[in-house]
Amino acid sequence: MTTPRLPRNQRLGTACVMALAEALTDREWSILGTVNRLRLATGIQIERLHFADLTGKSRSVVRWRVLKRLVDAQALMPLARRVGGSLRGSAQLTYALDTVGERLLRLRRNLSQSKERIRRPGPIGDRFVAHTLTTSELYVQLVERSRAESFTLDDFQAEPAAWWPNGAGGWMKPDAYLSVSADEFTDHWWVEVDLATEAVPTLRGKFLAYIDFVALGQLGPGDVVPRVLVTVPTPERRDVMASVIAKLPTPADELFAVVLHDEAVGWITAELNEAAHE
Repeated sequence: MTTPRLPRNQRLGTACVMALAEALTDREWSILGTVNRLRLATGIQIERLHFADLTGKSRSVVRWRVLKRLVDAQALMPLARRVGGSLRGSAQLTYALDTVGERLLRLRRNLSQSKERIRRPGPIGDRFVAHTLTTSELYVQLVERSRAESFTLDDFQAEPAAWWPNGAGGWMKPDAYLSVSADEFTDHWWVEVDLATEAVPTLRGKFLAYIDFVALGQLGPGDVVPRVLVTVPTPERRDVMASVIAKLPTPADELFAVVLHDEAVGWITAELNEAAHE
């Protein structure tokens, strides 16, 4: 796909959007779908998901070219800030869905009669970026692990697509929902991504909402009550979470699990493997 850079204030006509849709490669469609699913993703996260078949320098070169084309077409929007680290260029940038990307996905959804929701993030602050990218990283690691091991990532939805009616007129609002399966076993998880920014009373109220959901006899995705995986940045924060959960009513001890961010995928797969071998 060869696309000239469009001025930011120039709206692409419908005919041009349709022509662009016909020119997109499968990889480019997949990238747009991923960013729509996650709301934000870094260049290196996109590379790990969609360029894993390439090796060496060609991997970063092709990733740069593809992301540049999507940005020039206003399908993706790089944020003004960069993530930390020594990465350069498009690998270090954070990407959101741009106006044309939103229109492309809406066009494809209408043509396929899909129910997929298309969303662009609202005003973006530093805390939102950090929280969203941590959730995105969980998804990326799950995909990578599923490629190497014998389990399937059946579904992953970030908020707000992960939200679920609570049975009392409101919503359960996890940061993500996921399901993984191996053989005939499927595990369902709601995920709370913690960055150590919320006070204990706020945490308690959030966790009690899940207890109330169980008490009301409600079922979540898959017609089950998903367990709640709370991921945290440090062992000290893990201890805080464990203390809060220990003081909650039944079935808190069975419903919640608290792990470090980097241990989340290992925990999910270990729980699935344990169930599959019981």
